[in-house]
Order: sequence, then C-alpha cells, then structure tokens
Amino acid sequence: MLGTEFRTGSPVWIDLGSPDTDAAAAFYGAVFGWRFASAGPEAGGYGFFQKDGRTVAGLGPLTEQGAASSWMTYFRTEDAGATAREVVSAGGTVRAEPMTMGEATMAQFTDPQGAQFAVLHAPGGLEKASEDDTLVWVELHVADPAAAIGFYRGLFGWRTEEMRTPGMTYQVLSIRDGDQEEGSFGGVAPLRAGQDDAGQDDARWVPYFAVADADAVAAAVRGNGGTVVVPPANVPDVGRVAWLADPAQAVFAVLRPDPRQAA
Repeated sequence: MLGTEFRTGSPVWIDLGSPDTDAAAAFYGAVFGWRFASAGPEAGGYGFFQKDGRTVAGLGPLTEQGAASSWMTYFRTEDAGATAREVVSAGGTVRAEPMTMGEATMAQFTDPQGAQFAVLHAPGGLEKASEDDTLVWVELHVADPAAAIGFYRGLFGWRTEEMRTPGMTYQVLSIRDGDQEEGSFGGVAPLRAGQDDAGQDDARWVPYFAVADADAVAAAVRGNGGTVVVPPANVPDVGRVAWLADPAQAVFAVLRPDPRQAA
C-alpha cells in the first residue's frame, strides 16, 4: 500500500506542470478541496497542494518549450546521478540532469517507450497518501509491459505480481523490500491505441487519487471545466475508477477503493 515511509523505488512525490498555475490551483481546490501554498518568491512560481495542512502534491509552471501540461511521478532513489546513468544504459533518455536544491536532488527521464518519470533523493516527500483526496496508486500504460517491467526493475528492483482482469493481464508493482502486498504501490497495463474517447493513448504514468465518491468527483471535474476521459466504472476487486483531465488536459484518475480490499 502506498504510504509515506519511503524506500528505494517508492513513489515519493508527484507534481503538476501547468500553463496557468492560478487556474490549476482553483480547479483542484474545487475538485479535491486542496489549498495551494507558494514555496516563496525564489521558487519560480512553484508551490504545494495541501490537504488539512499536509502536502499532497506540487504545482509549478511549465518550463520546457512546447511542453504539455501533465502530472509527473517521482520515485525515490539513493543516487540520482547513478540512476541517470542506468536510464541511459537501458535505452531511456535524460530530460533534466540531476540537480540539487537544498537537501534534495532530482532528475527527470523518459523511458524507452516514451513515458516520462522522475527520481528524487530527499529527507521526506508527500505528507499524506492513501487517504481521500491523496495519491493512492500510480499506473504505467505502455505498448510492451514486459519490456517496461524489465527497464524499471533494473533501476529500482521492483517486484511484480500478475493479476487477471477482464480483457487483459495486469501487473501489480511493489518495492523490493518487505512484504509484497504491503509494498505494492502501482501497476502496469498494456497500452491500446485509441483506448478512450479522448484519444489518451500515449505511454504515460497516471496518478490515482483516492476519493469517497468517484461519480461526484467526475461531476465536479466536468463542472469546473475539466473532462471525463473514462466515465466512472466498477473494477472487480479494486473499486470504482474514473479517468479525468483538468482544463489544461493533464490526465489523472480517481479510485473509490472496494471496501472489501481494506478489510
């Protein structure tokens, strides 16, 4: 289960790059009840989404020419420079070279199939997870799941467990240390061209936020200028899931977990 005791390979941070951070703060405030706190004048517009006074995500302006708004998932590493070398050796690319900011070092990459991700070495990370309106899961959609698993296992030592779902085989990811079920944090699904009405068929990591009512959140997204990419639907033994996009077309998902899974 995704938590805030971070170990190598754990999702440790997520942030949103947006063309209009004020509009993004207003949208996610309306949808999840998040409040935005600036990191200060020296941070270039970067700041933190907070829930009940605890940080649940980051938000900043787009910094790359022609970049599209998107959510970025950061995984914990003990050495960002070594991870960068391993990414290149395994066929990926470095989008942002390792950089140090205070006690934190981060770097951003693109995997061999085109999905963007990042790594972070820092004393802390997200302050709340796996609660309503916080990150609960991350999911990779790629054309070749087996190749993707091999790539990321080489970086982080992740373990996988096969789960059969209607129409496909899903791979559940967990960190290499400790109990596999308790250490699970995400999954890998096969990418299918035109898999949804909005044409969201690029390789990507998708963050899932836990919610009390997926249908109500989908309605709030639509009512605040966003898009319902995949309408809420029940997934057996998982819960009720919807894929959504904010007004700048950054894709995310929500999950109302099946209460039997938490029993």
